[in-house]
Amino acid sequence: MTDSTSTSQPPVSSPAASRRRFLRWAAIATAVAALGAVVGLKAYAHVGGFGGWHRGGFMGAHLDPAHLDAHLDRMLKHFYVEIDATEAQKQALAPIVKSAARDLVPLHDRLHAARDQAVALLTQPTIDRTAIESLRANQLALAEQASKRLAQALADVADVLTPEQRKALAEHMARRHGPRG
Repeated sequence: MTDSTSTSQPPVSSPAASRRRFLRWAAIATAVAALGAVVGLKAYAHVGGFGGWHRGGFMGAHLDPAHLDAHLDRMLKHFYVEIDATEAQKQALAPIVKSAARDLVPLHDRLHAARDQAVALLTQPTIDRTAIESLRANQLALAEQASKRLAQALADVADVLTPEQRKALAEHMARRHGPRG
């Protein structure tokens, strides 16, 4: 008696089928990377600025200017205690911080609007690489603008503070945000 059981052989894969599989996985990986970039931009928008995640940060108050001012006043009150600010320093710091916050709120809104634009681009039947590149370039320009404004505010605040107060501020930030690196 002979054994007539056949062993199954894996199907022979044609180059065209292999290429389709590769392109499908490349498309999935690209979509995941794009979504990761969108999430990263959104996270950047949320954690940037004064207050960060603390009570939603000042960015959470952008719809109501009175709420924004109240939040900034609370934040500044704690800041003044941390650095032992004089009355003259308090008078100088409040306008610097509030001006920076008001300048950054529209940038934050534009970063959030870009998320919707990215989702719209990714859900189109055909991918418009030019539009995606334009969105990316616009987001980098917004990030650069926000970074410059934050750097300006930081330098303006540093001009008002004494070296000891700047050191106290740096120590407070290190305690609050933990060690980096």
